[in-house]
Amino acid sequence: MSDTTAARPFEVPIGIGTVHGLRFGAPGGRRVLALHGWLDNAASFVPLAAHLDGLDLVAPDLPGHGRSAHMPPGTDYTFVGAVHQVLDVADALGWDRFALLGHSMGAGIASLVAAAVPERIERFVAIEALGALPETVEQTVPRLRDAVASARGLPQRALRVFPDLDAPVRARMRVNGLSEASAHLLVERGVRDVDGGHVWCSDPRLTVPTAVRMTPDQVDALIAGIECPTRVIYADPPQPYLPEPDRTRRARLLPEGDLVVIAGGHHLHMEQPGDVAAAIGDFLRRAD
Repeated sequence: MSDTTAARPFEVPIGIGTVHGLRFGAPGGRRVLALHGWLDNAASFVPLAAHLDGLDLVAPDLPGHGRSAHMPPGTDYTFVGAVHQVLDVADALGWDRFALLGHSMGAGIASLVAAAVPERIERFVAIEALGALPETVEQTVPRLRDAVASARGLPQRALRVFPDLDAPVRARMRVNGLSEASAHLLVERGVRDVDGGHVWCSDPRLTVPTAVRMTPDQVDALIAGIECPTRVIYADPPQPYLPEPDRTRRARLLPEGDLVVIAGGHHLHMEQPGDVAAAIGDFLRRAD
């Protein structure tokens, strides 16, 4: 890894507390905020950053993840709240305009940011997600009940203590189909030390189901409202939550977008970073 792509720690204060993360590249390149997936952290972008140059790439641990602050007690994690937190990070960096790079949940959050403040977003690369996960009208009440029951039951759940990192690494390898090296990157940043070993440092409230989701028509409208040049990168085979042909149909809703499909798994930006970097090409560096 060259000096320009080596990860450097950074931190910025926002309203809920301190956001920590990793920074790659150097000032003067395209400003890019890289948003990781659910229960991942900033280390998600370490492999890909080694294949990208000419960027000032900042990957925060989103609130509740990695080493960043958790939401205050009695509050919830919402996607609208995440939009404000991303903009708070950009404001703290002094970035008025910037590009977005998102994976999975991070690509969903970035979709909302791009649609909400088009005047601030120059370009957008979405990996393995676009827009938001929809819900049918018929599932509105069951989803709400499930979310409330899950949240009310959290205080009774104790954190599991791992004597070493082997078990959490194996768990990430099994659940996400990751190599040991990729799983180690996420786990080393995703646990904290306690008496007797380690526990996950992500906020348990992140496991509570989203109480209210957009309808399919609302998700389509959201995607159609993303005005900046956008490149969507999907893995093949598709994830169950975003099957074909719907995921391709969604990408075609973008006013100025294109789609690249790469054979691989959900974390292809970690497992096949060279292929993903080649698919991104000079898209992020391109002058508007």
